[in-house]
Amino acid sequence: MCLIAGGIGNHLKPKLITMINSGKHRGGDSFGVWTDEGVLKSEDFSQINEIPDGSIGLLQCRLAMTGSKSFTQPFFNNFVLVHNGEIYNHRQIREFLERKGVEFESDVDTEVILRLLEFQVESDNSIAKSVKYLMRTLNGDYAVAFSDKENIYLFRDPIGVRPLYYSQNGFFASEKKVLWSIGERPTPVNPGELVKISRKGIERAQLFNILELRGRYFSYEQAKLSIKKSLEYAVRIRSAKNVGVLFSGGLDSSLIALLASKYSDVTLYTAGAEGSQDLEWARKVSDKLGLKFREYVFSLDDVKNSLEKVMFAIEEPNPMNLAIGIPIYFATKLAREDNTKVLLTGQGADELFGGYAKYLENPSLMEKDILEIGEKNLARDDKIAMLNSVEGRFPFLDLNVVRSGLRTPLEYKIKNGTRKVILREIALELGLPKEVAYREKKACQYGTNAQKLLEKIAKKEGLRLSQFAEKLFYEVFEHT
Repeated sequence: MCLIAGGIGNHLKPKLITMINSGKHRGGDSFGVWTDEGVLKSEDFSQINEIPDGSIGLLQCRLAMTGSKSFTQPFFNNFVLVHNGEIYNHRQIREFLERKGVEFESDVDTEVILRLLEFQVESDNSIAKSVKYLMRTLNGDYAVAFSDKENIYLFRDPIGVRPLYYSQNGFFASEKKVLWSIGERPTPVNPGELVKISRKGIERAQLFNILELRGRYFSYEQAKLSIKKSLEYAVRIRSAKNVGVLFSGGLDSSLIALLASKYSDVTLYTAGAEGSQDLEWARKVSDKLGLKFREYVFSLDDVKNSLEKVMFAIEEPNPMNLAIGIPIYFATKLAREDNTKVLLTGQGADELFGGYAKYLENPSLMEKDILEIGEKNLARDDKIAMLNSVEGRFPFLDLNVVRSGLRTPLEYKIKNGTRKVILREIALELGLPKEVAYREKKACQYGTNAQKLLEKIAKKEGLRLSQFAEKLFYEVFEHT
């Protein structure tokens, strides 16, 4: 996980320095800058005033997760490339490229993206075709920027797990506030989209839509097998030796925890107000699963003291995201104290398998929601976790699991008013207790009582929650 940023313009050095300073909370291990006038990489952030000037530049602040700490982006050869996220099949791609005679200088997954890009461009003679191939080949959560040393190209994974924004004036960054810091207005790069930044302006092309993964519907047994196998694989490749699970005691996080415990030493992390449903269930289910459990019980004062940090992360006056962000902030803070860098979450299961009550009346919203999950939910979760130098990973949003979900008929997902039916039955088969598999869970903001505490704080100021969120937003970002 990290910050990536850069742009095109005259005398870039002051803006690149500002972008590093406003975004280095995303990666404090090292920084690297490439411009058309030079390169500087360092683990000492006091050296940022020594970065080269130039008219085109890419930078990274790294939170090391995959590969040796000694290698800092940008990587460059024919192209210059920076990357935020993880490529889970980078070893397999590396082996394929090495058989083709491609050489590597590091064990970092970012270099694998660069070499695969170069290999494909040489084959396809087209950047757009090559990027589309990468989107179908890379198994991971990623936001990528690369340059042919004249233009800059941006793309995200087809789900939009990692955030990425650009401005009409030719700059880009992992977070909105980094662009605000240099006076730019951010626009999200859409999942599966290629954005080209040149001195002539911005060009956009949608290369891959995840609905392309739809195909012939599975039979019931095919669907169960496909979901089970793809989810097991998605959890395994996202697990580390020591891994955390953002835990609520509901179906989705409990299923992830159960699967992860086969491959890793698992710790469950929960945050909620005392007496909240999620906290009580998390205690009970963690005991049933026999897994290590850590909880943060937040008070009204804790919420008050966290509000500016959470708003700084979510970057929008959205009261729902503010309420959801509070327990995520405290849970990831707890993980950081344990030096747990990776947290698995159950995000995406509701959208894929019919978890929300609104789908009973309008199931077509499921596909709409999965298309929009990147900017609506995942960007929020990514930015909050980054405050605590923790990386959230989302097994349900692995493209193989998404494909399985899209090919599962609606009647296997919602039946007789029960939602996520097929997922509940899979959970039972894998050994989850029935009361957990069939628990009807409240939304995070209600299940943790974060919404209730926020409303109390807003009421004391004589404001509705929406007004309070707007006031807080302008207080936090008044100077940007």
